[in-house]
Amino acid sequence: MTISVRKARDYVFGSGTLFERSLFSYLFEGGALARVHQCLLAYKNPDGGWGHGLEHDLKAPDSHPAALEYLLTLIRDHDLPVDGLLDGTPAWLEHNRCDDGSLKNPQTLADYPLAPWWAEWGGQKAPDSIVGNLTRLGLVTPSLAESTRRWVQANHTLDSIAANEWLFMAYHAFDYFMNVQDFPDLDSYRLATVQNIVDCAINAPEKQYYTLFSFAPAPDSPVARALPDGLIERALDYLQATQREDGCWNDEHNMPHWQPGVTIGVLHTLQRYGRL
Repeated sequence: MTISVRKARDYVFGSGTLFERSLFSYLFEGGALARVHQCLLAYKNPDGGWGHGLEHDLKAPDSHPAALEYLLTLIRDHDLPVDGLLDGTPAWLEHNRCDDGSLKNPQTLADYPLAPWWAEWGGQKAPDSIVGNLTRLGLVTPSLAESTRRWVQANHTLDSIAANEWLFMAYHAFDYFMNVQDFPDLDSYRLATVQNIVDCAINAPEKQYYTLFSFAPAPDSPVARALPDGLIERALDYLQATQREDGCWNDEHNMPHWQPGVTIGVLHTLQRYGRL
């Protein structure tokens, strides 16, 4: 199937947020990175944290961990240079954690529209993905590294990593263990993380295939090399064949507010793998 970048662009520009439109322009039309940063900074608060619905399922304006986590996954998935985008953010994170290294959420989180699962969970409390991605960017502080290491030792085991059955949720272990350099028996945790992603990918329904490429952004990445022969090509074939008539790709839960971002992600994957 021939991919229509024009239809994808029209969908993103018709249904996406301002930052998603600027991101599309940057990735596929030679748009300015400064414009992407300008749009993202509208979600940043003076305290250095992030909110205002940047993570689409949480609309509270006050700074909260899930907004930062989502921003860092955007940076990870699209190789976005950060320049000064995250100035002040590690300091905000240091001031919004508990003694055990878990993260605090503002009391106002549930005063604004939010998805029911976030209401149940009380926001994002796990620091692993956030601190792992800050480590990758060279922005983690020694204090954050230490408190998160203690939290991970108390909450992640080789068995718990292997027990994960949802491909998407592998990001917690992946973002942490694949980026830190100082953790006991780190090689075993990395191997367990990659193996869990492989196991989940083998068993994943096709509608989850787009998630795989957050862990395998290029053919020479560790996860891509570990996957069984043919799985990457099968996933790419599925993505290439499932652009909707209106130009977008579905997310796995068929939530329209996530589909502009998924569309950008799928196009970027197809571009990286020479399918676009």
